[in-house]
Amino acid sequence: EVQLVESGGGLVQAGGSLRLSCAASGFIFDDYVIGWFRQAPGQEREEVSCISSRDGTIYYADSVKGRFTISRDNAKNTVSLQMNSLKPEDTAVYYCAADQSILSLRIGDVEAWGQGTQVTVSS
Repeated sequence: EVQLVESGGGLVQAGGSLRLSCAASGFIFDDYVIGWFRQAPGQEREEVSCISSRDGTIYYADSVKGRFTISRDNAKNTVSLQMNSLKPEDTAVYYCAADQSILSLRIGDVEAWGQGTQVTVSS
């Protein structure tokens, strides 16, 4: 069974930092693209970042470029999202997602989702 478990969310003041982690199990981690999405109340889910394994492709949404950094540790089956210079508009539930296709993942058509972790940035 494919499982993704997020951790690391919380409450932080604007300008602060948080580090999210996604722990994966139940599939061959090296074969999968892992991504982070977020959804704020009343808004649609949006892609934040994703990282492939075999060719090292990384994508960031324009809204987080230069502030967020995604990384993966294939030995530990984990993907992390370091979030710096956080803004109130970054407040959302952040979800980890996995799929073998980066094209599918980037449109949210994924094989697995995590349960989400809340990030709240106060002004």
